[in-house]
Amino acid sequence: MTVLFDKQFEFEVEIPVVVVGAGACGIIAGLTAQETGSEVLVLERDDVPRGSTALSSGMIPACETRLQEAKGVDDSIALLSADIRRKSRGGADLDIVEAICRESGSAIDWLIEQKGVPLQLVDSFLYPGHSVHRMHAPPSMTGAELIGALSAAAEKDNLDIVTNAHVSALVAQHDGRIDGVVVTRPDGSQETIGCRALVLACNGYGGAPEMVRKFSPEIADAVFAGHTGNKGDAVSWGLDLGADLRDMGAYQGHGSWATPHGMLITWAVMTEGGIQVNTEGRRFANEHQGYSEAAVDVLRQPDGVAWNIYDQRIHELGMTFEDYRDAEQAGAIRFGTDTVELAASCGLPVDILSETLDEIGELGGDGGNCQFGRDFTKKPKLKPPYYAVKVTGALFHTQGGLSVRPDARVLRKDGSPFPNLFAGGGAARGVSGNAVWGYLSGNGLLTAVTLGRIAGRNAAALVG
Repeated sequence: MTVLFDKQFEFEVEIPVVVVGAGACGIIAGLTAQETGSEVLVLERDDVPRGSTALSSGMIPACETRLQEAKGVDDSIALLSADIRRKSRGGADLDIVEAICRESGSAIDWLIEQKGVPLQLVDSFLYPGHSVHRMHAPPSMTGAELIGALSAAAEKDNLDIVTNAHVSALVAQHDGRIDGVVVTRPDGSQETIGCRALVLACNGYGGAPEMVRKFSPEIADAVFAGHTGNKGDAVSWGLDLGADLRDMGAYQGHGSWATPHGMLITWAVMTEGGIQVNTEGRRFANEHQGYSEAAVDVLRQPDGVAWNIYDQRIHELGMTFEDYRDAEQAGAIRFGTDTVELAASCGLPVDILSETLDEIGELGGDGGNCQFGRDFTKKPKLKPPYYAVKVTGALFHTQGGLSVRPDARVLRKDGSPFPNLFAGGGAARGVSGNAVWGYLSGNGLLTAVTLGRIAGRNAAALVG
């Protein structure tokens, strides 16, 4: 990735607002800018729009939505903001947190009512760190359905999305004003497109091993389960432009990546009462901390693997997720009518596994918290028959990136904004602080949706 500083560059075509990336952030930025009357072009390096959105669970946290109101969920901007700040241990930028929380509810209502995106409130379980039910997802609870619905909305609104269009360079003035982009096609040919405002929605650097090792070495050897196109383009351009980069050590990990099948197992199996044990049959962490930091906990175990263990009730909940049903069909789910059969199925020592299950059973009565701080009195005790899945820790996407103002304008190192450069989603600094444990479930799609909406609105306003 590079930035060309050239005052006399001749562009083949000029479009007022150009958006780089056609994931959730990019499509929403494009739709928002277009509805104000601006001419918009979205450039996508893949053959179809997907990005990290397609690989997610499709769950968008938001507050004060009409779906929440209809179900009597009492949520607020202040409550969502407090949950995000608590999870990041105060490391998230307060102004950005407030801006995305304010935007979240109206963005969800807009997606449903004006863009036809079939979102529903997920109230069958509560992810760790969230005070109330606020996850909004398509019926299948998959990112594939979400990006499909967003793509359909773009097609309906005649939003111009050009695929197989890899933005390989930015063209800028020395004061940081972006004049346009260079697009490289699969056959090596290039096109040049001028713009008056540029929105970077091209996600992070999870697919750039050298960047991951530099900024987040603890997860560098993990399975990368994110989008391979996340090559750190925005970070590279930001370095060339002299942009401020923040929270580069933050990322979303996941401690429940089925191995060797390479499939996501929903963390709902943990939040609803499941446990994780290592190959010795012992628990090793509080499974209710969050799935992101669980990735590191799992990778620290022998062979970097663990077993999710749960019962029939939780298995039936899992079957409401398409990803889980796919995992069962692929043979990832093990079964045991009792502890002995389960241990044999997983190759675990039956005596230690029995001790572990007996211990959490006692804690589920009136024993209270375990040695890792988890309260086992909140959910029903596990009981046979049992189910299990072998998992490892994975890296999904990074959370550090370009520092932005609440209006999504990218900032220089001195805190001043670039004249016409905006960023959102994985290209921008997130709200997870600077470490893996700061990631609150849904933070990635939350910033993708809200900053996409904010960036699109302000980019359109800038070009008039």
